[in-house]
Amino acid sequence: QGQLVESGGGLVQAGDSLRLSCEASGRRFDRGVMAWFRQAPGKEREFVAAITPFNFKTYYGDFVAGRFTISRNDGSRDNAKNTLYLQMTSLKPEDTAVYFCAARPSQSAIEIRAEATYNLWGQGTLVTVSS
Repeated sequence: QGQLVESGGGLVQAGDSLRLSCEASGRRFDRGVMAWFRQAPGKEREFVAAITPFNFKTYYGDFVAGRFTISRNDGSRDNAKNTLYLQMTSLKPEDTAVYFCAARPSQSAIEIRAEATYNLWGQGTLVTVSS
């Protein structure tokens, strides 16, 4: 099944930057889509960003507006160590949320923003942005 472990969350001020990481282990992740979702207090989980394998095409939620960048490091053929990143800049208080890493085996971009299509999730890392 595999495991996803997020890190990098914390308390920052509005306007600051933060980079989240997601270490993937237990199986190969280099052939599937990986994504970030977030859930703010009292709200439903929402799509943040996703990246396809091989061509590394990226997709973002509308609220991102150029502030976040998703990337992935799929290691080498001999050492498939997968890490997903989310570089966040110009953070706003409304970006406060628990950020989740997610993965799915398909490399297709169909329904890439739909959380129901992801079958593996991390526990999340909390990002708090103060005003």
